[in-house]
This record gives sequence, structure tokens and C-alpha cells, in this order.
Amino acid sequence: MKVYLEFTGCRLNQSEIETLARQFRQAGHQIAGSAGEAELCVVNTCAVTNEATRSSRNLIRRLNRSNPNARIIATGCYAELAPQAVGALPGVETVVGNGDKDRLVPLVLGDDQPPAVYDREPLEREALPGALGRTRAFVKVQDGCDNRCTFCVTTIARGPGRSRPLADVVREVQMLVEAGYQEAVLTGVHLGSYGHDHGQANGLELLVRAILAHTDLPRLRLSSLEPWDLSPDFFRLWEDARLCRHLHLPLQSGCDTTLKRMARRTNGASFRALVDAARQQIPDLAVSTDVIVGFPGETEAEFETSLAFIREMEFMKLHVFRYSRRPGTAAARMPGHVSEDVKKARSARLLALSDEGGRRFAERFVGREVSVLWENVTGATPDGFVNSGLTDHYVRVELISPDVLTNCITSVCAVARDGLALKAVPCGTDRTAPAGRGDTQ
Repeated sequence: MKVYLEFTGCRLNQSEIETLARQFRQAGHQIAGSAGEAELCVVNTCAVTNEATRSSRNLIRRLNRSNPNARIIATGCYAELAPQAVGALPGVETVVGNGDKDRLVPLVLGDDQPPAVYDREPLEREALPGALGRTRAFVKVQDGCDNRCTFCVTTIARGPGRSRPLADVVREVQMLVEAGYQEAVLTGVHLGSYGHDHGQANGLELLVRAILAHTDLPRLRLSSLEPWDLSPDFFRLWEDARLCRHLHLPLQSGCDTTLKRMARRTNGASFRALVDAARQQIPDLAVSTDVIVGFPGETEAEFETSLAFIREMEFMKLHVFRYSRRPGTAAARMPGHVSEDVKKARSARLLALSDEGGRRFAERFVGREVSVLWENVTGATPDGFVNSGLTDHYVRVELISPDVLTNCITSVCAVARDGLALKAVPCGTDRTAPAGRGDTQ
């Protein structure tokens, strides 16, 4: 059977869809490159915002238009929260809630036995880098969340926090290394709480140390980490150069008053102290964050306070979200909802600040040697292929080379900034920028 898999939403959804792809292959089925050639389509949906639920519905409708004969299996947060609405969409045969997602493949195939996740030989055939168009693997280590942020529907959709056994995660990472992956990204709904459900206050630190000690993984990256889960001692982990120098610390607002309404367990002073401690211990650390604009009751003064704090933090990137009323959340019942026009205007100002921070961060590497994991080839010139990849700080780099470097890690010399990205040449060559678009502001 040919199976097509697609997702909307977060990296956790991406991690889950990649795991499902491996499981279908292990069961002897083929992963299709498009919905048009598939007999079965699996969609991992998202519900974090109204836009996410709309995107999920549109994705399902698009797959059905592409191939009306294909059966569609819907899972994920939107499928969990609105199973009847999702089940009524065209082509949807089955809705699988988040609680059954880990058993989706045997449920679909009518097999009571789950796939043998660590059956090495078939995985070495199927988990090759680029099998889903990527060179890094996303590893789900934790699901659910015990926080009660007033805007978040994910706690409702995903349930309480629960962690995978440490040994299982280490085994999966080493399996991916042996399959050829150069980088793994640890993901979870509340990644920083890893191990808390087993009484391990420092569970994530123990997991990271175990992966670094017991696998040959060249690069390990951590996805989003809530700031209250970290202590300054946590940053000692970066003494191992294989840990990527990028922290994504969701702030949501730079105004303490707004943070209190959000029920966030942080404030400006503690967030600032944490980032300062991280930057002191990790040279050239990239720090990115999430920000919500237009949260209920956010006045112009509160937004200006938030904007000033965010500017002070000098983030290399902002993920900006316009507040979206989610049924069942405390914020949906709060007074003072902000108009869409105001949200859009505030979002635009923060996105401009994000670009400013990205350019500033990339600029610091011009004239320096950087290590890059090459992801793909974006074009060709008379001088060679245009290779595109990322530094461990998550800065985009382009290099013209006679060789295709996909899934290799090499050191190059950054010679110019092009917008938010860097242009590079092989180290030891004439340090002039290759022909191209030039610097973009």
C-alpha cells in the first residue's frame, strides 16, 4: 500500500509524522511522494490557533481533491478536540485521537501488535536522511503538559505530561545515527519537564548527558524550553560542542502584567537573568522566542512595555502569534479582547524587530569560520551547486561548490550577509562574496 503523510503545526507533530512513516515502512508499505499516488493519507492536525484549525481543514480538503479515492486518517490535536467536525470532512475515513496516536499504524492495518520500533535492518533501509526531505531527525521524548497557561488549548488536547523511558530515547537516537542522520532534535509539548512524571527534577539534563555519552550523534538540538524549567547549571551541558548553540525560550510577553494574566511562571527579571546566565556560559548563543500579541486586556501601554523588553533581549528570531480565542481555555472567557486590526499592527512591528535581530545575529559571523550541516541544493551556477544549510545556531548559509554536500557537516568561511543568511566560501580561498543577490536589508 502507498501511504502519504503530512502534518500542520509544531515540530512535535513533525516528529510524530516521521515516526509513523518509519512504522508504515517497517510494516512493508511504501511512502508516497504525493497524495495523488497514495491509497491512504495520514494527516497530523493542529489546533493551537483558529488559523491552525483552518489550515488543518484546508489540508484535508486539498488531499481529498488531489485524490478522491484515497482514504484519509486524521489524527492530532484538532482531531482530538473536534472529532465529529474532522470526521465529517471529505475523504476522512477514521479519526484517531492523541491517546491512540502511538497505535495508529496497527489500528489502521488491523494488527494488534505495534511495529518493532528498533528492528534495525528495515530501519536502515527506510530512515535514510532526506527520506522525508530532511537531514535532521525529530525525536519525541515527551508528550502532554501540566502547566495551565490561560491561552493554551494544547493541555486539553494532549493531556498530562508523560515521558518516554530514557533508554528508549537513547536507543532511537543511536539508530538514527547508524541510519546516517547528522542531527537529532529533541521535542515534546513541555520538553523541560522530561522525567518530572518519574520524580526526576533534572530529567532533561540526565537525558541529554546520556545521549551525548552513549551515542555517536554529531549534533544534538533542543526544541522549545520553558524558562522556569532551567537553572544556570543546566547550561554546563554546552561544554560538549555537539550540543547546538541555540535556545528557544518562549516568553509570550515582555510585560509582567500580561504574563500574570497568561499564568506564565516567569517575569521579565527572571527571564532576563536566565538569558544572561546562558549567554555567559555559551559563546555565540542564539536565543529565539515566542510572543503573543493582542492577548485579552493587552493595552497599548502593555504592548509598548513588551516591545521594549523584547528589544532589550536582542533575540535572533521571534515567532509572533496573534492571540486566538480557543474554546475551553481561561483566556477565552476574559474581558478586553483586542481587535484583529490592532493585533495585525502589533504583529507587524514585532516581525520587523525579528528581522532586525536576525540580521544583527548573522552579521557577527561575517569573516569567521562556521560549521554547517548542509540540507539541500537550491540551484546551480557555472561554478557549481548552490548548497544550503544551517549552522548549529540556526543561521542559514549558502555555499557554491562543485560538490553536492547534502547531509554533510563542513566548516566554511562566511564572507557576507545576505538578508538573514550568510554567504560562504571554502576556508583558505579568496574571502570575497560569491556572485549573487547581494546584501538584502
